[in-house]
Amino acid sequence: MARTGEDEDSPRLPRGLRLLQGLVVVLTLSMIGGIVAVVAVIVARFPAPPTPALPETLELPEGARVIALTQGRDWYAVVIEGDAILIFDRATGALRQRVEIARP
Repeated sequence: MARTGEDEDSPRLPRGLRLLQGLVVVLTLSMIGGIVAVVAVIVARFPAPPTPALPETLELPEGARVIALTQGRDWYAVVIEGDAILIFDRATGALRQRVEIARP
């Protein structure tokens, strides 16, 4: 039968090494706790960025299907099927400009 570290015949670690083993275990546990605490603080301090306020309604051309939406300080840009970009005023919701995209 193979001898293991738990056998009665096996010698015990010297007192100084047992103390060192205990200190290593405590240090490992404290490092794990510290990492968990740092991650928790980062998650708590940096919540998801607020979502931008989108317009309630936009008057799109009949049959237009929105592909993408982006915004600037005082405008919204809506990309629609048919290779066009519609730029709306943020305050009034009025169409400012229509940009047609030419395919190569």
